Amino acid sequence: MASADSVTRIGLIDDDSLVRAGLAMILGADPQIEVVGEGSDGSDAVPLVQKHRPDVLLMDVRMPTMDGLTATQAVTALPGAPKIIMLTTFDLDEYVFQALEAGASGFLLKDTPPQDLIRAVRVVAGGDAMLSPGVTRRMLSHFSHANPGARPERHPGLELLTERETEVLGAVGAGLSNAQIGARLYMSEATVKAHVSKIFAKLDCTNRVQIAIIAHEAGLSDIDEHPV
Repeated sequence: MASADSVTRIGLIDDDSLVRAGLAMILGADPQIEVVGEGSDGSDAVPLVQKHRPDVLLMDVRMPTMDGLTATQAVTALPGAPKIIMLTTFDLDEYVFQALEAGASGFLLKDTPPQDLIRAVRVVAGGDAMLSPGVTRRMLSHFSHANPGARPERHPGLELLTERETEVLGAVGAGLSNAQIGARLYMSEATVKAHVSKIFAKLDCTNRVQIAIIAHEAGLSDIDEHPV
């Protein structure tokens, strides 16, 4: 995880050289961000990570030889893997849903405004969630509709959670941000982050969407009470 006063190292994987150039220009304009490596296909992802050790990897979804989903699975299996942000043209791309399940930290549309791109990179590098509550709820809705009537087994890690952690998990499942969870449960945002980190470890998850899905499937979230 990059500290607040350190330079965040970025890797770019996209088969469109113009997109890579644009991203590099936008990100490189921030003195706290350094683009350390680029690749034109998902097959370049693992070598790039091993050579340059980026904090965050921006990964295209659709590429000709190895797609972003396969590359994400390979990268997240590496020790000390970077955070991964998927890049897509479509905000409901099926590959994006699968990539989030595989361990990506979120996704951005390729036409995201420069200031939002930089903010997203900083948030993810800091170890927080990048997905907005509305996007999280859409993700949960997608998985529910994709598996109608399914009754998955209760995640065994849920038994390891404290009562407070279970409350936080339910709030994450409802699509609330850390600030909203803090206001709802009367705790500081820093305390919420600490609880979320413990939940990640106990449930063996790497991103907020994964734990939200677990909460939703276990009936711990009250997602319908918080419309987008």
